[in-house]
Amino acid sequence: MDIIKSILVWIIGLCYMVVFFPFNFLIWLLVYPFDRDKLVIHWLLIHQSLLLTWLIPIWNIDIEGKGKAVKGTTYVIISNHQSILDILLLDSLLYRFKWISKIENIKMPVLGWYIRMAGYITVNRGNDESKADMLDKSYRYLKKGTSIMIFPEGTRSLDKEIGFYKRGAFQLALEARVSILPVLIDGTGDILPKHGMIFSSRHHIKIRVLDPVHYESFLQDTPEELALKFSSMMTRELKELRSNY
Repeated sequence: MDIIKSILVWIIGLCYMVVFFPFNFLIWLLVYPFDRDKLVIHWLLIHQSLLLTWLIPIWNIDIEGKGKAVKGTTYVIISNHQSILDILLLDSLLYRFKWISKIENIKMPVLGWYIRMAGYITVNRGNDESKADMLDKSYRYLKKGTSIMIFPEGTRSLDKEIGFYKRGAFQLALEARVSILPVLIDGTGDILPKHGMIFSSRHHIKIRVLDPVHYESFLQDTPEELALKFSSMMTRELKELRSNY
């Protein structure tokens, strides 16, 4: 039964992306001369992501703390990473941000086109020059008032637990002097784990936005110290989150 459901979900998702693409491309062309930061396409994509989560009836989604992100405030938004579904589900928060995406995604049909159209930032994780370019672009967006969304682990967890946090997100927050907004997501790894293609259904997905951590509270820390502190804190919060459902 899960195989049949999975085929249907993949068909729905792929058709959804393809069907909306001509409309999104037209809007992108119309606003291109005026929308230099490509915010219009971002808003289109995140609202379409929200609609898609409603169309796929294999999960229940509970979002807590969405209002903790103060409107008009710029953040480095960090989240744990269990599944490729995290991207779709975190878009449902409807925040203004630029995704940091691994460069491999830009080579994928439709998805890669959307990454370019929305001005999302790509990084080759094995290339130091690419990492430096990612940090520079991210810094410039932060200074212009656009938040950055990043998975500090850099990859999906195999066991649904929080792994080692890399320094990049915290270096950005320190250099741009912006607050960090931690977000927890749980349950996606049960539905579609890393390297998986078969969706399991009837799972509960929980998204919890934690309290923002103001930059003045960590200015004396190094990126490495912050990575360890946030990894430990979010591990505790994830355990607490799971104890409540």
